[in-house]
Amino acid sequence: MTQLTDVRGEHLTTALFLAAGGVPVLPLRAGKKTFGNCRRCTGNACGGRPNMKTPGPCQCPKPCHGWAAATTDPDVINSPAWAYAWREAAAVAYHPGGAGLTVVDLDNADAIAWAREALPATRTVLTTRGEHWLYQGVMQSANAVRPGVDVKSSMAYARWLGPGTGTIAALPNVVRALIVKEPAAIRPVAVPVPALAGGGACPHRRPAFLERGIAMAEQRIADAASAVHATVFGAFLAVLSTHGRCGCLTEAHTARLFAAAQAKGESPRHCADAWANALARLGM
Repeated sequence: MTQLTDVRGEHLTTALFLAAGGVPVLPLRAGKKTFGNCRRCTGNACGGRPNMKTPGPCQCPKPCHGWAAATTDPDVINSPAWAYAWREAAAVAYHPGGAGLTVVDLDNADAIAWAREALPATRTVLTTRGEHWLYQGVMQSANAVRPGVDVKSSMAYARWLGPGTGTIAALPNVVRALIVKEPAAIRPVAVPVPALAGGGACPHRRPAFLERGIAMAEQRIADAASAVHATVFGAFLAVLSTHGRCGCLTEAHTARLFAAAQAKGESPRHCADAWANALARLGM
């Protein structure tokens, strides 16, 4: 019992030491798992979102929101609210992104061999099965970026296993590129193109007017930082409202619009639905 108490006290001491150096910490349960929601936050009723891109507004002092619970505040770490967690803790974790770091987690010998060949040398920490390679800089986290390799930085936690050896290097582009996915192949989709109203010539008379409209719609979609579905629908609606009734739109034009939407992650089905909804909205 004394030995177990000493280990738990050691975890708290380590956490306070790291926090004093600006590293946000949190306790881990056995199995490298974070502590579950406290009673008042069960089911994230407080609004906390440990598995989403941003933590919720919860101000609960207990370590109940995964990586978002990590803190450098010694009063919180040492508080009675956290005492139960340190009594049960099996390890200390930290939020790499909060410390300005990125951890390349190498799970096996093959992954380590790849890193030694492909990545610049940096500080290395031994793990149970492999190594953590630490870089100075923050990026998006991602699992399984290649066999046996995870990237832990923003919105993630890593187990503290010691300071490691070697000089820490700046985060290289080759690591950032690990999370960049190849764009999905663009599949052609048959979509209805409005017929020329009355069978006459396009009243706009200038092909450049249509080309500018398509280019503006493509750019509008490409620039969408959020609400991609709504942006795609709005772009389709704008093009159809201006050019849908004059007959100058062709399947080549719609293919360009669909390609822009799919490059932002929209599926062919979503594109077809947005196009159909825009036609319906305009009564075409």
